[in-house]
Amino acid sequence: MNFQGKLERIVKNNNSLLCVGLDSDLERVTGKYKKLKHPQFEFNRWIIDQTHDLVCAYKPNSAFYEAEGLKGTLALKFTCHYLKKNYPQIPIILDAKRGDIGSSNKGYVKFAFDFLGVDAITLHPYLGRESLTPFLELKDKGLFILCHTSNLGANELQDLNVIPGGKAAPESLFDSGRARYSLARMTDKIPLYRYVAKRVAEEWNRNGNCMLVVGATYPKELKEIRKITGERTILIPGIGAQGGDVEKTVKAGLNSKKKGIIVNSSRGIIFSENPRTEAKKLRNKINFYRI
Repeated sequence: MNFQGKLERIVKNNNSLLCVGLDSDLERVTGKYKKLKHPQFEFNRWIIDQTHDLVCAYKPNSAFYEAEGLKGTLALKFTCHYLKKNYPQIPIILDAKRGDIGSSNKGYVKFAFDFLGVDAITLHPYLGRESLTPFLELKDKGLFILCHTSNLGANELQDLNVIPGGKAAPESLFDSGRARYSLARMTDKIPLYRYVAKRVAEEWNRNGNCMLVVGATYPKELKEIRKITGERTILIPGIGAQGGDVEKTVKAGLNSKKKGIIVNSSRGIIFSENPRTEAKKLRNKINFYRI
């Protein structure tokens, strides 16, 4: 079963658009797990067992495991293996934000899909479609392309106006004293994030498995991107610790079938006093605004 089919089945079975991000920062993993041989994995296993019937996906962030070297890489491998063995119906999205020249991407493909066995991965578009060919050739895997991210500084580049066709809109000279750009007077320029959305939707998505990442902290941009991408699924981080608004996010992101979004929460769930309670609360809140 391809990623989209797997996702649609679990969304229906669990009545959920919630993704739990396994951002298991070892510095925040405390208590009995800290004393175990593989604390990140044991912590993840507990979170998964607490929430598996409330989610549509899990999203481990590779950075928190790579930071711990070999032990962290093993914890990530064990986590993916545990999910595939015990909850094979739940998709795994590796949050790795890969994107390099083609030969390097072949290595990332092997690590994500052969070694870890995940169902999807996050990618960045900066090097263009050609560089992502090793990923784009995988018809059964989910590919989430960064479009408008959730961080405060996202607009530094993602909101820059460009001329469709690959050329950046010419700007006036940089004013080093005031650190500002003045916009050129052009009628055919669009924000870079919209250009990325259009390229992915119209040119890159030949196998029907290219999706987008749009932060919950930018609901206006999310609404615009939904119009561009049609019915395709959008991965939405930024709910919880980053302050994204659930109502605005759901209403802006849903497709015509009242689906089409994966709403991720990481720290707000896994480091709460009761992860199951928090996951259930957020799952139900998302569903409330789907009506």
